[in-house]
Amino acid sequence: MKTMMRNLVVSLFVIVVMLLSIHQVHAQDLSKYRNFSFGMTVADVSKQIDQKPANAAVLHEHPGLIQELTWWPPQPYSSLRPAEPVDQILFSFYNGALYRMLVTYENSATKGLNDEDMTRAVSAKYGVATRPLATVVSFPTNSSYHATEKVIARWEDSQYSLSLFRSSGDTFAVVMFTKELDAQAGISIAESVKLEQEEAPQKEAARAKKDAVDLELEREKNIKTLRP
Repeated sequence: MKTMMRNLVVSLFVIVVMLLSIHQVHAQDLSKYRNFSFGMTVADVSKQIDQKPANAAVLHEHPGLIQELTWWPPQPYSSLRPAEPVDQILFSFYNGALYRMLVTYENSATKGLNDEDMTRAVSAKYGVATRPLATVVSFPTNSSYHATEKVIARWEDSQYSLSLFRSSGDTFAVVMFTKELDAQAGISIAESVKLEQEEAPQKEAARAKKDAVDLELEREKNIKTLRP
C-alpha cells in the first residue's frame, strides 16, 4: 500500500512538472511589446518612434518623475498593405524608465470581433490567458478611461502583467506593466497629487498677488502714456 501511494505521489509530481514545463514553453515574453521593452529610457523610445525626448509630457515631478509619451503609428496609404491594427500607444515612464504601455487598437481593424476573438489573438503572442472574475485595471494618469476598467483576460508572471479590456467607448485595448515599477509609480503619483492639493492655496495666492502686481505696473505705464 505504501509503495502504491509513493508511486502515485511520484507520478503526480511528474505530471505537474510536465505541465509546468509545457506552460513555460508556450508562455511568451511579457517584458516587451513589439520592440519596446520595459526599462527603456525616454530617449530610447523616442528614437524608435521618431520623436524628440522633449515631447514627453511631465505629469509629476515630486517625489518621482512621471512622464508620458504618445505614439500614433503611421497608417499605410496603399490598399495592398495591411492596416495597422494599433491606433496609438501611450508610454509611461517612472524616473526615466518605461514601466507601463497602453495599446489602443484601431476600431476598423477590430470591427465585429468579440472578446473571445481578441483573447485568442493576444494569446497567440503571449500564451494562455487567465479569466479573472470582476478584476479591474487602474489608470491613475489617463482621463480618457474610467478610474478602472474591467479586464476581459489577463496574462502575467511574477514580474509583469498584461490585461485585455474593452473601454467604455467600445474600443479594445491592452495595458501592460512591470509590477515593481508600476507599484512604485502609483505610490509616487498618489503622494504627488496629495502634495499638489496641499500646496494649491499657497500657489493660488501667489498667482493672484503676481496678477495684481502686473496689473498695477500696466496701470502705471498706461497713466504715463495716456494723452487726452
